[in-house]
Amino acid sequence: MKKGNFVIGFMLFALFFGAGNLIYPPILGMESGTSYFAAISGFVITGVGLPLLAVTAISFVKNDARELADRVHPLFGLLFTSVVYLAIGPFFGIPRAATVGYEMSLEPFQSGELPLFLFTTIFFILVFLFSLNPSKVVDQIGKYLTPLLLLVITALILGGFLLLKTPLGSPNPNYRANPFFNGFVEGYLTMDAIAALAFGIIVVNAYRERGVHTNKAIVKETLKSGLITGVGLVAVYGSIGWIGARMASYGPFENGGDLLSFAADTILGTYGVILLGIIVTLACFTTSVGLVVACGQFFAKVTMLSYKWVIFIVTMASYIIANQGLNTILDFSVPVLVFIYPIAIVLILLTFLNKAFQGSRYVYRFAILFTALVSLYDGLSEFGFSLNRITPYVEKLPFFEIGLGWVVPAIIGFLIGLLYRAIKEPNN
Repeated sequence: MKKGNFVIGFMLFALFFGAGNLIYPPILGMESGTSYFAAISGFVITGVGLPLLAVTAISFVKNDARELADRVHPLFGLLFTSVVYLAIGPFFGIPRAATVGYEMSLEPFQSGELPLFLFTTIFFILVFLFSLNPSKVVDQIGKYLTPLLLLVITALILGGFLLLKTPLGSPNPNYRANPFFNGFVEGYLTMDAIAALAFGIIVVNAYRERGVHTNKAIVKETLKSGLITGVGLVAVYGSIGWIGARMASYGPFENGGDLLSFAADTILGTYGVILLGIIVTLACFTTSVGLVVACGQFFAKVTMLSYKWVIFIVTMASYIIANQGLNTILDFSVPVLVFIYPIAIVLILLTFLNKAFQGSRYVYRFAILFTALVSLYDGLSEFGFSLNRITPYVEKLPFFEIGLGWVVPAIIGFLIGLLYRAIKEPNN
């Protein structure tokens, strides 16, 4: 592989490896216990496999994720991609990254509203400055920040493997019954599959700047850098998840951050907590820069605002929301992710099947419509809306009990779309 593949692969790793990627694997390990390997396998599919598929899907098109979503309908393309960028950007993704960075680095030593305000002020000033020149993001992140991030993570992981010898405990009821599928749904919370729809164009542009212009060559090079990213993510997820599994008997823990802080203190003492704070802050910072750049490039295209004004607005909105606190952000983010994620998954998969049905809009529309109906129900349920009249019918869907009730409707929509295409477009 070329040096550029490693630089872009490391950059993509850093963009993906943010707040949720550190917090959720340890909790999965703690709750799955002896079912850990089945659970982490499911997590890897949605936490690593789908994001890399999404990045590759973007490499098939000339522009950004909107071009993929436009295959359903131009209005859908604009609305869906806008919602995706707002969700992973100023509304949830960026504020979550900043507040997790604060809670894991500064709060163990100094808590309160003022420390959060000071931390986020410095954090977002630096994010804005790094985002001003997107052409240098690859070099800044891929060459410097990612190796440092990997070095610190490796220190914690090695300490965990050498010092934590506690046997694995019994899985909780959810992971006892369906460890693989519970891990699969848990991977949603990383937000990486929908974030990849934004990050993909950064990768494509990075290769274009290096003289790679044909679609075939870009797809090939994207797969190479994606392989590097995937190996790194699987190794880190598997390792910190394993630490969580080993730490279960030391609990209970409120969340993955609490667990990792305790693990760092157990393995390396106070310096371990500081080390963990560096890991999280770097991970959250690099992800935030990538998201601000992606939002800036997208909204500069669909609005009359310049790139600098967009990233300023995105940074300020993220700054304000971040100061509302992590719990508030999480309360609103989960229902939105439950709604968006299945639609994004189906859209990504249809991209790879596009040639098989000649890109027929009927296939895209029916598959996305049927998926959206179920995912909308799931999202509204997460928000706390009472849907008693339709709940008995939705609960009868296959895989509903494991959070995948949208799968069969998506397949049915795909098949109806094929049939409709055969009727309306008999010569294609």
